[in-house]
Amino acid sequence: MASTYVPGVCNIGREEIKLRKFVGWLGIACTLILWGYFISAKVEPLWRLSLFFPAMMGAIGIIQAQMGFCAKYGMGGVFSFGPEVGKTDTVEQAEYRKQDRKKALLIVGLSVMIAGLVAAAGFLIPV
Repeated sequence: MASTYVPGVCNIGREEIKLRKFVGWLGIACTLILWGYFISAKVEPLWRLSLFFPAMMGAIGIIQAQMGFCAKYGMGGVFSFGPEVGKTDTVEQAEYRKQDRKKALLIVGLSVMIAGLVAAAGFLIPV
């Protein structure tokens, strides 16, 4: 993982990565707790599709942390490597912003796919 901005590869530093790991693990924990509740309460399958949302949170957090890349920052044309979370600098070159958007869409796509699989499993697995 790079310690400076690399277009389409890395747009967040250590502190931002820590935040995304936390959010990812929180999403995973919420998914498991909710799934456990759904099983114990014998919740109807249609309601179990709501597992998509915490699973999406978990997936996008972990994927961003692993890749060292924030999808929101990539779509917004910014990056952040300082000690302060949320303090960003602008990506000036249009080609770099294009590479960042492509990476951001990949992250969102993978996260939607994972969350969709979790929600489908919650829907299909009999309780």
